Amino acid sequence: MTRSLVCLRPAVLSDAADLAGLWTDVLRRTGPEDQVVDMEAVLARLTDSVDERIVVAEYDGEFAGAVHLQTTTMSALNLEPVVRALSPHVLPRFQRHGIGSALMDAAVTWAEDLGVGHVATAAVAGSRDANRFMARIALGPYAVLRVATTHAVRNRLGAQRRPARQSGAGGRQLTQVLAARRSLRRSRASAEG
Repeated sequence: MTRSLVCLRPAVLSDAADLAGLWTDVLRRTGPEDQVVDMEAVLARLTDSVDERIVVAEYDGEFAGAVHLQTTTMSALNLEPVVRALSPHVLPRFQRHGIGSALMDAAVTWAEDLGVGHVATAAVAGSRDANRFMARIALGPYAVLRVATTHAVRNRLGAQRRPARQSGAGGRQLTQVLAARRSLRRSRASAEG
C-alpha cells in the first residue's frame, strides 16, 4: 500500500507569506510586503468564520498549494447554496501530483458535509491548464466575470456617448422632431384653409 504524499490542513497565520506568493496574480496589485499584510488580514478574519476557510496542501511536508472555500449563494439573486472554491492554485513544481484534485476534493467534501448541492470555482481566464482541469472534473461555465478599472469603464462609456450626440441618434432625433412639426403645421394650414 502506498502512502499519499499530499496532506491537507487549515491555513494558519504563518502561511501568509506562502499564500501571498501563491496568489500574487489574484491579489491586490501592490508590493509583496503589502500582499502578505493583506493575507494576514484575511487569515485573521477567517479565524472564527464558519462560512469560509483556506485549505493548504502540503506535498511531503512542503507548502504546495491552497484553495479558499466559502459557503454562499449561487449569486446575489439566485439563493441556491453553493460552496465556492476560489483560486485553487498549485505551485508549478508540485503540479501533476494530485494536489489540485485534493484541493477540489476538500471543496466537495465540505459541500457534502454541509448538505450543499453545488460546488463552484473560478479560474484565471488565461490559465488554459486550470480551465481544462476544471472542465475534466465536471465544472462547466456558469457566468463570465469581467473586470476593469472604474476609470477605464467611465472613459469607454463617455466615448460611446460622444459620437451618438455628434452625428448619430441625436441628429436623427432632431430631424424627426422638425419633420413632425412641419407635418403638424401643414395639417393645421389644411384645416384652416
